[in-house]
Amino acid sequence: MSVTGSEDIKIGGIEVQVNRKAIKNLHLSVLPPQGRVRLSVPHGTGDQAIRLAIINKLAWIKQQQADFAAQPRQSSREMVSGESHYLWGKRYRLSIVDTAGKHAVTEKGVTKLELAVTKNTSVDNRLKLLNGFYRKRMQESIAKLLPHWQTKLGVESNDIGIKKMKTKWGSCNIQAKRLWLNLELAKKPPECMEYILVHELVHLIERHHNDRFRAIMDKNMPDWRERRNLLNSLPLAYEDWSY
Repeated sequence: MSVTGSEDIKIGGIEVQVNRKAIKNLHLSVLPPQGRVRLSVPHGTGDQAIRLAIINKLAWIKQQQADFAAQPRQSSREMVSGESHYLWGKRYRLSIVDTAGKHAVTEKGVTKLELAVTKNTSVDNRLKLLNGFYRKRMQESIAKLLPHWQTKLGVESNDIGIKKMKTKWGSCNIQAKRLWLNLELAKKPPECMEYILVHELVHLIERHHNDRFRAIMDKNMPDWRERRNLLNSLPLAYEDWSY
């Protein structure tokens, strides 16, 4: 096994990506949607310690992978009328209408998303238009939530961005005080996005997921575990992303 960098090993029938980093403790993750296993270890960690860490968690790893395998997934998007899409956890039917004017996405009542496009607009461009709509709605929600939570936590971020992410719901660059939120959160119940926003803001106080981090979350958002469990129970997208 290499002294630095990343290497894949196989133990007990489980493939594990081992990453050596400038950290103090071992950190094991099972990543949706496929249940890929990643182990981050401090530089200098011996092979035996790595193998023992994985062996001791084999049952947990296999259970996590089984849970992901059983989790429902959205079907591939064709961007045609009648297709199901989600906004803030609610199901909408897509309605494609021809327009000679500006392309737009509009909520029609509480059951329909109307996509006004020219007749020959490609599937990819329809999807880009819908994602732009999701981005705008997330930006509006963040603008309302951010002042409250920054004041409550006593922190201030320099920037919050929204983008597609394959393996995370959110991330925090502590040095730059820059947060990123996954665009897919626009499809989940609003309390899920609020949880991720608070989670990443708390990282500006405590870098690690340790007892102090959990205590801050408990104090400021007592139901954060319920929100996390709700988010993790919802259908995975047809693309490879999660947190």
